[in-house]
Amino acid sequence: MTIIHMKKKKDNFFERASTNITTWTGSPVAFGVAALVVIAWLVSGPVFHYSDTWQLVINTGTTIVTFLMVFLIQKSQNKDSKAIQLKLNELIAASRHASNRMVDIEDLTESELDVLHKFYQRLSDASEEDHDIHRSHSIDAAEQLQDEKSERHPGTEESK
Repeated sequence: MTIIHMKKKKDNFFERASTNITTWTGSPVAFGVAALVVIAWLVSGPVFHYSDTWQLVINTGTTIVTFLMVFLIQKSQNKDSKAIQLKLNELIAASRHASNRMVDIEDLTESELDVLHKFYQRLSDASEEDHDIHRSHSIDAAEQLQDEKSERHPGTEESK
């Protein structure tokens, strides 16, 4: 199956359920239902004499819902993150000036990402010195531009 002919496959049950649940729980209706449950619990307090069991009901209910929602939210975030990464990879691949080394950097360690961050800080610093934001488009281009400047103007502040 090629990318061009890729059709939306029928999602598995967990995929469909997690998408539907996370969509619904982010809605105003879900907030309203949760607020009504809390209000009903508060109103029932005098009936149950604010007993330990009355408190245990809300504590247990919210703990169970929170526990399950953590997994659903993580599933949703993983899917969104993957989609964003693919979109960014497409932009990198489509730009002739972008560095293809940036594709799949999400698999790097944090220390490797810190090294890349330092390179991009240098790129930013070089761009600020250049006064032309359209001149450099990648780390490689920025370094090459700085090397060319150093060769043209040896001994000046620009070449350091």
